[in-house]
Amino acid sequence: MSKNKRSPAVFAKKSSIVATEVALALMAAQFAYAQQPTQTAERVERVEITGTRLPALNVEGPSPVTVMDAQEIRMDGLAKAEDLLNQLPQVYSAQGSNSSNGATGTAQVNLRNLGPTRNLVLVNGRRLPPGSPQSGSQYSYAADLNQIPVPLIQRVELLTGGASAVYGSDAISGVVNFIMNDRFEGLQIDLNYSGYNHQQHNDTVSNIVKQRALTNPDQFKVPSDVDFDGRVKSFSLLMGGNFADNRGNATVFLNYKKEDPVRQANRDFSACSLNSGDEFTCGGSSTSFPGRFRLPGVNSSGFGTGRGPNLTVADSAGTTRAFNPDTDQFNFGPYNYYRRPAEQIGFNAFAHLDLHPQVRAYTELGFHDNHTDAVIAPSGIFFGNFVTVDAGNPLLSADWKSQIAAANATGGKAFANPGDTATLLIGRRNIEGGGRDDDIRHSSYRGVLGFKGELVKNWNYDVFGQYGKVLYQDIYRHDFSNTRIARAIDVISNPAVGGSGRVSAGTPVCRSEVDGSDTNCRPYNIWALGGVTSDAINYLEAPGLQNGSTQQVVLGATLASGDLSSYGLKMPSAKNGLGVVFGVEQRKERLKLDTDTEFSTFDLAGQGGPIIGVQGVLNANEYFTEARLPLIEGLPMAHELTVSGSYRHSDYSTHKKTNTYGLGAEWAPVRNYRVRGSYQRAVRHANIVELFQAQGANLFGMTGGDPCGAKPRFSEPECARSGASAANGFYGNSFLDSPAGQFNFLQGGNQDLKPETANTYTLGLVLNPIRNLTATIDWWNIKITDAVGNAPPETLLNACIKTGAFCNLVQRDATGTLWLQGGGKIVALNDNLGGYNASGLDLALNYTQSMGEWGGLGVHFLGSYVNKWEFEPIKGGGKFDCAGFYGSQCGYGSGGPLAKWRHKARASWSTPWNTDLALTWRHIDKVKSELTSSNELLAGDIAPMDRTLGERDYFDFAVSWTINKTFTLRGGVNNIFDKDPPLVTNGSAGPSIFGNGNTFPQTYDTLGRFVFLNLVMKL
Repeated sequence: MSKNKRSPAVFAKKSSIVATEVALALMAAQFAYAQQPTQTAERVERVEITGTRLPALNVEGPSPVTVMDAQEIRMDGLAKAEDLLNQLPQVYSAQGSNSSNGATGTAQVNLRNLGPTRNLVLVNGRRLPPGSPQSGSQYSYAADLNQIPVPLIQRVELLTGGASAVYGSDAISGVVNFIMNDRFEGLQIDLNYSGYNHQQHNDTVSNIVKQRALTNPDQFKVPSDVDFDGRVKSFSLLMGGNFADNRGNATVFLNYKKEDPVRQANRDFSACSLNSGDEFTCGGSSTSFPGRFRLPGVNSSGFGTGRGPNLTVADSAGTTRAFNPDTDQFNFGPYNYYRRPAEQIGFNAFAHLDLHPQVRAYTELGFHDNHTDAVIAPSGIFFGNFVTVDAGNPLLSADWKSQIAAANATGGKAFANPGDTATLLIGRRNIEGGGRDDDIRHSSYRGVLGFKGELVKNWNYDVFGQYGKVLYQDIYRHDFSNTRIARAIDVISNPAVGGSGRVSAGTPVCRSEVDGSDTNCRPYNIWALGGVTSDAINYLEAPGLQNGSTQQVVLGATLASGDLSSYGLKMPSAKNGLGVVFGVEQRKERLKLDTDTEFSTFDLAGQGGPIIGVQGVLNANEYFTEARLPLIEGLPMAHELTVSGSYRHSDYSTHKKTNTYGLGAEWAPVRNYRVRGSYQRAVRHANIVELFQAQGANLFGMTGGDPCGAKPRFSEPECARSGASAANGFYGNSFLDSPAGQFNFLQGGNQDLKPETANTYTLGLVLNPIRNLTATIDWWNIKITDAVGNAPPETLLNACIKTGAFCNLVQRDATGTLWLQGGGKIVALNDNLGGYNASGLDLALNYTQSMGEWGGLGVHFLGSYVNKWEFEPIKGGGKFDCAGFYGSQCGYGSGGPLAKWRHKARASWSTPWNTDLALTWRHIDKVKSELTSSNELLAGDIAPMDRTLGERDYFDFAVSWTINKTFTLRGGVNNIFDKDPPLVTNGSAGPSIFGNGNTFPQTYDTLGRFVFLNLVMKL
């Protein structure tokens, strides 16, 4: 994740009867028969199926492959690649358009919840370049699905299992291969319009918001019903044609898409940030408006701790009153986006030409430009920094001076005359300036040039070069400068002589303006209501700038034969011979990120830490081979018995070398029943960010606050191991609990990282007991060791408290906290840590039935059960099973809630009236808080309202009407019953890239009914 901002918290034959539902049939079958369109009237090309480079016209592979085609995508009405993948049970949340706090502006796929950098994204069988150079996390480096133009997709093939021997590093949890419509004839125009309809019906949250509105109507408002928001408008043009006597084809695609934002203020269940005890209450942030002022308080050394009285501003005269957390906390939630706005343009071109019967030249060109804004709650003065106030500040009322003097006096210090100072902790929102706005832009360029053909009979070659580059630009607006805060608070009366010539003598003015150190400074009057001027806001707000690029160059060549029986390389009991592939590949990746002074020095108050520039290079030279050998074909109890194997050797510029390999087998005792299995020794080399990221602070959340804070979850002797004892006064002290629910950790790269390894297994059964019925069941297991990453900081803290291990990594500051800026932290640098061990079952079914003159019916089902998802953050430090749980440790660095069971089922009717109907049922099982686990590494206290995220069932309806040969109209409604997402408190749901707005919007349907309309014109 990028830095969190400081905040509060195929096998399928087309059936003419059910043509519109081919895609889900393909999904259900989960093994691939794939046929591409003929290149010319007389030439049929052998193609590759995801998971193998062996060419064949018909292949049933040893690994399960899920397939969707363009029709399936259109019937779901989804305009973004991330959305269409997220509906599959094997896919979990990652960066996407619903991310706001910590958003990278990219969209990713996360297979098996093992992280988006552990799966590989391909376009026409070749790597999609890394998505962004942002250095906030290694996960920002994953491929960006925004580069995929959905209307151009011909089909998507998803293999969930190791494939590193075939495709190289990163393919641990699987591969997603987007096959594009690159041989088109004619003209096609697509018009799409969609949005959300929602009736506010969460009375529980609405009622508590209404109660808070009685005392604070400016911040607490219940939204009205939503007729239509979150609009997405898109247009695309696809045109192509054959040339050179049908020896070639050129296809061009243009698209434009605009997405409107949806704020949390527009849904009743996110109208306030929820806290919970026995029931939900409206919470918020102590960084509030008109502010929370924690007066000095001192320790034995006279150090101002900010543990004195808590005050806020009462009126325009500067009168103070006690800060009441129950009524004065800031309602930050409504400012945040549930879905970011975005504007995108794209261009793609494909061409091929048969230069010779044995030589085809081909090319692919792609460009996309995506511009988005991630808006979160306003910046301001955050509690992480101490602020020094001078008694001579003319903006201070007599009441303020009296209050500060009394708190200061406990340490024997005065606050009576100019020059006397006090150190305060202040939390004050920049309401006057508005929300923080992260303006993010990515532009990508991708080009492929290659030659392929039949070298000699039965031997095909493919030689290609690919170049990809992503340009990144980020402007962060409306954040405060820490340096300028200190100057704008340090206010004196303009002296009569030698003062500022801008204002008259005796007028409040910044000390830095008088002494000439900063003549632009303007006083920030937060001591009275209405005291803040636009000049002060303009001075305090400092933009943060960063830009960079990623670049990938791939050169590759393969020589392959699908059948060497003509050479005598065939088993006597088989009809087909040995198939082999030999290949070489060179991959060069480069990353560069430049950041300005505001980012790199951690001067921006609303950031989680410094964002420091980084650059690096990673090269790989590889050779690989594959083989498939039919052992028996067409014999009793051995209709088919085939074995396969693959191997790849990789040599990296980091002086690391890896060997990966795979084995597979298929046995069909009779035609209609097949057993398949595979084993892969997969690897993932650390990416450039993981290797070269500069060390700097970031933020993490802990459910329930500091475990040694106001409500200790451990005994005093245990907490003393972490530096919070009764002797130093830290144990049980509420000051240890961050007002924003966020704590500091130190992150950074490690150039000595070794590749992580995985053993992946699949074992499945394919059944075709009766005509038109296909069912599959596949068991899978993925075990990763030496996992690259940083341990969850909370895990390190808990280990220290419980066992005394890693206590050197827990570094409390002088006040005992782990949250003050520049103070306490947990050290969690990248390393080869423990690992993962995940296993489960995938089930699929496809059934079609002709109804004669009434058309045809189809039933299609795809489900996934996670039996085990064990995470060992630190080798030898214990592991815990996250299957069926959510939380800060189970969700750290991977995704959101990990439901044990998810499915997608569809019933369809292809009517005889040129109309096709589909009803879809999507299910996500309930999940529990990790703190309810029996594992002592996870267990803890949890409020009743946060114990369980309830199961969710969503029902979708779609219709497609073929008006005539030219026009097709599609429309539908997803989440017909407008089901709200399950809710938890802000402390349990975030702040993170996966949780915000009291739920997990990347996992659940959050915005209500999704209504879509699509018109296609073909000429």
